[in-house]
Amino acid sequence: MAVHQLPAETGEFARYLRDLAARLDPAGGWYGVFRHRDPDGLRACFDGAQIPPWDVVESLLQDFAAGRDERLVARETVRAGRLHTASAAAYDRLPGGAEALAERLRLMLREQTYAAGRADELVRLLRTAPEGAPETERLTHELAWIRDDHTRATARCAELRARLASLTPPGRPGAPGRPPAPGSWFRGEGPSDFGGTDPDPGPATRAGTGAGTDTGAGAVPHAEPDEPRELTAKERRAREKKEKREKKEKRPAAPRKPRGARFAGIEAEDPGSGPGPDPGIGFEPATGPGPGPVTAPAGGARSGTGPRTAPAAPAPMAPVPPPRTSGAPRGARFGGAPAAPARPAEPDLTVADRRAVADTVALLIRLRAEGRSGEAHVVLCEAAGRPPGQLPPLGAELRRAGLGADWSELLWEAASLPPERLAAAAGALAAAGRDDDCAQLLRQAVSRPPGEITEAVRALGDAGRAREAKGLLSAFVQARTPEDAALLAAPDPRRLVPRLLDAARAVSTARERDLVHALRTAGIVAG
Repeated sequence: MAVHQLPAETGEFARYLRDLAARLDPAGGWYGVFRHRDPDGLRACFDGAQIPPWDVVESLLQDFAAGRDERLVARETVRAGRLHTASAAAYDRLPGGAEALAERLRLMLREQTYAAGRADELVRLLRTAPEGAPETERLTHELAWIRDDHTRATARCAELRARLASLTPPGRPGAPGRPPAPGSWFRGEGPSDFGGTDPDPGPATRAGTGAGTDTGAGAVPHAEPDEPRELTAKERRAREKKEKREKKEKRPAAPRKPRGARFAGIEAEDPGSGPGPDPGIGFEPATGPGPGPVTAPAGGARSGTGPRTAPAAPAPMAPVPPPRTSGAPRGARFGGAPAAPARPAEPDLTVADRRAVADTVALLIRLRAEGRSGEAHVVLCEAAGRPPGQLPPLGAELRRAGLGADWSELLWEAASLPPERLAAAAGALAAAGRDDDCAQLLRQAVSRPPGEITEAVRALGDAGRAREAKGLLSAFVQARTPEDAALLAAPDPRRLVPRLLDAARAVSTARERDLVHALRTAGIVAG
């Protein structure tokens, strides 16, 4: 019989999470969204049965920050990060942690890919949608949510990779697999260093599902400790069987289907059943190319429960996602530490630039107030292609006007700019100290063809933006396959191969190994 006992660190974090939620408005902000869409999953987090992704904790801290002193919020963020990291590390040390993380990452990468594709599809539909029509409003509404889904999925993929890399030392297989169990985010993501490749060979990265979240500590080793020399082979086998049986008996029971909600993510698939469609904004199963609209599997970065038929429109609690602040670092691997001081802004705007920014914001405010979302989208598309120096002040003014969702949409459009203009936009954001916006722009750009990413990396390097070029390569390595990375390196292997290998090595030894193999297969000298 399994013993229902969770690590002490997990219990401590659950108590903290309950205390934090008690200070929030249960009907407003992100907390209100979570309670509305997935009360069961939220309750599982409060009970310690599951640990939420860091972006969820970050969203709750954003609600907490409203009307409070910045120093108090900073201290609370550090505390939350410390408790979350310790809780996740202890949870990941449970048997089967590595394979559980690997499976969840696999599913979250699928979710990320779907979100990017669905957003592109919605943008195309909006370009031809009639102004003021109910369908236009529905598409605009869904687009705001799907972009938030993509942002969260991207953050969770990086979070899972960091945790998986720290959980299993290079060359060490993981623990024996946990039996598959249904679940949410916490039980459904997977392996893949390059979007589909297991980070380590062996059972640790393939089978099953399991618990865990951020930045895990060490994996439970598959091999036993060194045996006394006098033990015979028969005695060793008997001891191994006994210890494996004891580990199985001590394993906490799988929680009862905590749901995904916006904070809980994808559910693991029940044995013998395929993924079902989710309401409005789910994520498509990786079933290969095919004609027709994209369909989505159960769960998602904000979706709720099991298989259902997708209705015509999503039903989030808020009309658009609550704006997300950019001050706190993302991912539990950051431990909730305060963000590094931003570089000083480099405003070099003319009077005409400032007037253009002010006019754009005023126009968007008026269009949104009048419900003319189609025209607002056209304005954002046009603004994305303006001189890059206008982007930082435009972002600041949009957020100040309460149009954070429009700023996110503008960044999405900017991610589709030609490579040199994309590099210029990223450089302008970085120069103004808007590092989070720059990182978001580069992350959204990695779905582009490898050749275009090559051009963007070159343009960033030529502009003296080595840090941003490295960030783009790092995001690409994490989100794309090793074969795609080899295509990226092909036009300029001498310059790009070492940098790609550095980016892969920073993720894990297995990631680097997969990349080396792909480069050799493509006939590219790796180093």
